[in-house]
Formats: sequence, structure tokens, C-alpha cells
Amino acid sequence: MSLSPRRMLPGALVIVLVAVLGVLTVRPSPSPREAAVLAARFAFDVRPLNTAPAGARSVRDVAPELSGIRSWISAVGAAVALLDADGNRRQDDVCLVDPRDDSVRVFPAPGTGERYPPASLVAPPGPIDRVAPMGCVPADLDADGDSDLVVYYWGRSPVQFLRVAEGWRPVELVQPPQVWNTTALAVGDLDGDGAADILVGNYFPDGARVLDPEAAGDGRMRMQAGMADAGNGGTNRAFLSRPGAPDTAPAWLDASTGVPDRVARSWTLAIGMQDLTGDLRPEVYLANDFGPDHLLVNHSRPGRLDLRPVRGERTASMPKSKVLGRDSFKGMGVAYTYPDGADLPTIVVSNITTPWGLQESNFAFTPTGKGSDLLDGRLPYRDRSEPLGLSRSGWGWDVKAVDFDGDGTDELFQATGFMAGDRWRWPELQELAMANDQVLQHPWAWPHFRPGDDVSGHQANVLWTRGPDGRYVDVAARSGLGHLDVSRGIAVGDVDADGRPDALVANQWQDSRLLMNRSRSVGRATLVLLRAGADGRQPTPALGASVVVRPGEGRPALRAQLYPSNGHAGASSTELFFAVDREAPFTLSWRTAGGVRTAEVRLAPGRHELVMHDDGRVTTR
Repeated sequence: MSLSPRRMLPGALVIVLVAVLGVLTVRPSPSPREAAVLAARFAFDVRPLNTAPAGARSVRDVAPELSGIRSWISAVGAAVALLDADGNRRQDDVCLVDPRDDSVRVFPAPGTGERYPPASLVAPPGPIDRVAPMGCVPADLDADGDSDLVVYYWGRSPVQFLRVAEGWRPVELVQPPQVWNTTALAVGDLDGDGAADILVGNYFPDGARVLDPEAAGDGRMRMQAGMADAGNGGTNRAFLSRPGAPDTAPAWLDASTGVPDRVARSWTLAIGMQDLTGDLRPEVYLANDFGPDHLLVNHSRPGRLDLRPVRGERTASMPKSKVLGRDSFKGMGVAYTYPDGADLPTIVVSNITTPWGLQESNFAFTPTGKGSDLLDGRLPYRDRSEPLGLSRSGWGWDVKAVDFDGDGTDELFQATGFMAGDRWRWPELQELAMANDQVLQHPWAWPHFRPGDDVSGHQANVLWTRGPDGRYVDVAARSGLGHLDVSRGIAVGDVDADGRPDALVANQWQDSRLLMNRSRSVGRATLVLLRAGADGRQPTPALGASVVVRPGEGRPALRAQLYPSNGHAGASSTELFFAVDREAPFTLSWRTAGGVRTAEVRLAPGRHELVMHDDGRVTTR
């Protein structure tokens, strides 16, 4: 049978349309010369952050039902944070979680001197014995000027480690301790009373003994109830702080009901706090595995948490998964950046973007309206990751926005990689992605992932810098960062006090790395923002404080907010970095128990420790 030209026309038009759209959406690559010019601005001295411990492991013990996918279960746990552990007023100490021996250690960063012996943080006995640390977050919990730590785990609820004269004192976050499986934890003033609160992002269902080989028949052990809209994860929780005496843990108010139920039961891997509405109460972005991410607008008042989800509207030309709050991707990291002095930040989110695997998309939600729209339930954001060159990288995890070269525009540094081995297993994973949601939550329905299997295990971390045309280009390999690591968390801070931000990268089942920044830089101002201590106490980090710098000469404003625990498994220092080469006006805003305070100071390049008082004054420490 032959077809007439008229009958063939619709099919031909479809083919032509697909071809045209393909050409229009193909991301152009910079020429080798253009990429080399961009990369020449960066240089790093890469050092090992740790070495393999005695008896190092490369896979975890797991519950019997999970034995077939033990390598998958073993794919997270490396984490890193920067802090001032010894009170020298420098952010040159490291908290490192190494899954090879499930250790949590605090020690001086390499190259900063052996100022004190390393300390191991060990959790007190909990509800079960088989637990593993997943991350550590510095926070001045007792508001006495010291850096305390919150360590979170699979197998138990988080533990506070208070910095006291004799070392680190462990105190349970909740009593009695419970079986949680936490993969993200962020600290910020959620209710606007001036005290630091905690948001806990849980993953596997509460009570599930994921790492207990004796837990046969545990009915709570479930995988995700679907690839695109799973809502059967562990419960996310929020705690509001009531600080007490120095060296004493705060009284915590469980405010978890302020997180909507469906949102709270997502499989959360990363948390990002940022004030988007101008009231200095942070909105919250939850990056979730196996289902939609959530942006929660903060309507809280002191002592009362009220976080409300807002979702974008889909248009005819927009895929559903490109709409904020409606995606089906695997969110695993989140960061905020303010290119060209924008009032609202671009929200950058890591997803899985592996060619010939799962080609989802990273997100770059760019502002299309005002922050006040959020208070009215409208979302002023649209994804532009593809035209910006940010949509594709690899199996993404933590992502940090940091101006490494001091040109006034943030680079975006992303951790990538999942499971390293020599047997390529993406075909089986693709079959899993097409499985019926009714069986996906049962571990026996999953392909076996065991030691030696590889799923995106040979990828390099990504360093995006913005080119003259506004698109971002990955210059990691040309900048000496092309290591084929399996990375998880990133912490940023000025380790060697030379005015340039450095980075620490936590790697899974291998040595982690310290990246000393040797990039060229014209001028910088480093701000350490502190709230004045009460009752004679030392100043404490001013979490949530906002800074706007106007460098002059037609240059756009520079903006930043202090939320060092944002992301997945990486907590940065409490320093903010600004590209200024001469004295410039800095507008500081911070929240106290009595409301928002704002002040303007003029600062030259260099390091500045600023103490912000409840009466609106700003003094230099």
C-alpha cells in the first residue's frame, strides 16, 4: 500500500518540528580557546584531607531485606563542615564524617598547625546499636560564643555536642532518643525570635532499622513508594530553640506540625534556607529524592512555626518536571546565588543528569517577579537551567555558590558521582525507573547493587563559571579539579586566612580533599557577622543576617545571607565574601527578638568581624 503525499505531510511536519526543536535546545559548547581563557582565572592547591583508617570498609552492613542492594544503601554518609573549634577566631577547623569507619572527627585543617589533638565525637547509647553518622553541622547552640556541633545519623535521632572546657559534651536532641534516618539538617532562625532553630530532613521511614543485620522482618523497612511522587519517607521535623545557661543545651520546642504533612514525609536529601520575602524569616527549599521538591513560604511568628508550600504554574511549553514543586526528579543539593545584583536569588538544585542513564535536569530557578508574590501564594520563579548552561553535569549532590576568583559573580561548585565499581549497572537502574510504583517500595523488586557495581562512579565534580555571554561553563578539569571522585558534601571558607574562599570536599569510601584557592583576585572583603551576646556572653554568629554591598562605578550590587548549613552533607564557615577593591557601603540587616534592625557601614577590603547589637548599633570586634 502506498501513501499519498497529503497523508505523509503530517508525519513529515512532526519530524521537521522535532529536528528544529532539537537544534534549538542543543546547548552550544565554548571553543577550547574560550574555555581555556575562563579556566585561567582559577588555580587550586589540592591536598588530602584524611587518609584511610585502619580496617577501612567500602560497604555497610544492612538489614536482611536490603542485602541485595547493600551498595545502594551504602552510597551516602561522607560529610564535612568548617568551624572555629579552638576559639582562635579563624574558620580553620574541620568536622569530617568518614563512612569507612563511621567516625566523626574534629581536627585542625591541614596546613594550619597541630594546634590541638583531634577529637572523636561518639554518640551516647541509643535505641539501637547499629547506627551511622551522616553529617555534622556547627552551631552556637547555647549562644555563648563557642562553636557547638549537631551530628545526625541513620539509626538514631541527632545528638548535640556542646563545646565545653573539657572537650565536647553529648546531649540528645530529643528524649528519649528515637530511630530516625536523617540525611539533611539545617540551622536558622525559623520563627523570627532571634534564636537558632533546627530543621531535620529524614529519609527512610521512622523506626526502620536500615543498618541492622539482625532486623529481619522489620515491617517499617520500605523503599520509595514510586519514582516520581513518593510520600512514605521519614518525617521531617522542626525544633524551636530556647537557649539557657552557657554550656547547657537549649530547651527545644517540637514544632514539627508547622511543616505540612505531605511535605514532611518526603525523602529529603538537602535543605536550603533563604529569606525571599524581605522579612528576614527564611523560606525553606526541600530537595527531595523520588518526588517533587518543595518551596515553603515562612509565615511563622515567635514560638509558632508556619511553613506553607507554594508551587509554580505549568505552561504549554514547559515540562511538568521543570515546574517548581511539581517535579519528579531526584533533588540532592540546593544553593542560592545573586547574579548581577538581583533582588531575589537564583535557586540552583542538583539532580541526576547522566547521559545514557537518567537524563533529568539540574534546576536554575530564576526570579520572574517580587518576593512579596510568595506571601500571596504566587511563585515568581521559572527554571532556566538549559539556557544558562547549568542543566547537565552528572549524578549531582551538594552544590555551593562561591566567588572563587573575586570577580563579583559566584561560581557554582557541584559534587557528583554515586557508586564506583567496574560493572556498569545503568541498564538495570533504567529498568527500575520504569517499574510499577506498587512494587518499587519492596527491596526484593530492585536490581541487585553489590560491591563492584558501577552507577555514575567515574565522574568529576563540576566548577561552573559564567562566561561573557551569561552562560555557565564547566572549567573543573582545566582548573586542576578533574578528579574522578565520588563526592557528597562541600564546605567553603577561608582556611588559610588569605582572603580567598577555599573548599573542602567529602568523598564517599575514599579520601576527602582540601582545595586551597590560589586564584587571582583583585580585592575582597570578608565579613564575619556576629550578634551581640546577652548577659555578658561572647558574640554569636548572626545566622540569617543579610548583606547588600554597592561597590560603585556602575557595578551591580553584591548580596548574600548567612546560612552556612544549607545543602547536603556540607556546612560552610560563617564567613561571607565580597569582591570589593576599595571602600564601599555595606547595608546590614538582622533580626532580633524585637524585630528587624538595619545599619550601614563603610568597609575597605580585608577581614572584618562585625558585632550587631539589638539596638541597631554595629561595632567592630
